[in-house]
Amino acid sequence: MWLVAINPSAGHGKGAGFGERVLSYLHAKQIAYQVFSASTASNLRRDIESFLEGNEIDGIISVGGDGLAHLILQIALPRNIPFAIVPAGTGNDIVRSLGFSLTDIEGYLKRVTSTKPSVIDLGNVDSEWFAGILSTGFDSVVNERANSFSWPRGPQRYNVSIALELPKFTPLEYQITTDTKSFTTKAMLIAIGNGRSYGGGMLVCPHASMNDGLFDVMILEPVSKVEFLKVFPKVFSGSHITHPAVKTFRTQKITLSADAIAYADGERIGPAPISAECVSSVALTWTL
Repeated sequence: MWLVAINPSAGHGKGAGFGERVLSYLHAKQIAYQVFSASTASNLRRDIESFLEGNEIDGIISVGGDGLAHLILQIALPRNIPFAIVPAGTGNDIVRSLGFSLTDIEGYLKRVTSTKPSVIDLGNVDSEWFAGILSTGFDSVVNERANSFSWPRGPQRYNVSIALELPKFTPLEYQITTDTKSFTTKAMLIAIGNGRSYGGGMLVCPHASMNDGLFDVMILEPVSKVEFLKVFPKVFSGSHITHPAVKTFRTQKITLSADAIAYADGERIGPAPISAECVSSVALTWTL
């Protein structure tokens, strides 16, 4: 039996349509399943964990965005349950890092239900699992502002938030400890990548791998507002890492202290200090 968790409102309603495609596929293949959907993340987690207390399942299929996938990680990992992610959100960056198509849902489901899962690395930040990017700095400030809006919806919230926050944003001072060194730096943005992208394909850590046991860390040191606007578009190709103000390195563990908020997989982690570790080969999923 498969457990299918659906966020019908993901991707401005795409979750409902993709959910129907998933259920139609499983039904046509005569594969048993149980569907879960709830009004809040806490209710969904409660319902799934209650079901898992008395039932054995083959895996969990998350149908939604990175937020739902992030929630499912917290449920699946402690129980060593394989998880699959059907990309029905606005960003879908975890699926991008895993290498799958964002539209060939039936092809993906065929692979998931007929082949064995592989192991991948995950990040763990203060006991919370994440698959993609842990970040702090300007992007987290933008997230904080965007999450306070009821309108506009979708990516436009972030565009509005950038326009409101950039004029008054000042670089933050971070105390950073890695596997090999401790140092202090001012930064506009720090991204700690298990996956490669966030924000719907921004390749903030373009060389990150989910199978090397290490985080790729990207630090954007202070630049002028004008220079930031020049550098920012390059993140979609990953070419921003050649800019003189961008520093990159790899580490298995990292601790950050600053007057800053952190986000992982687009979900709020909370204020620094934070400590994160890349845990090798800990999760069961499907990759290309």
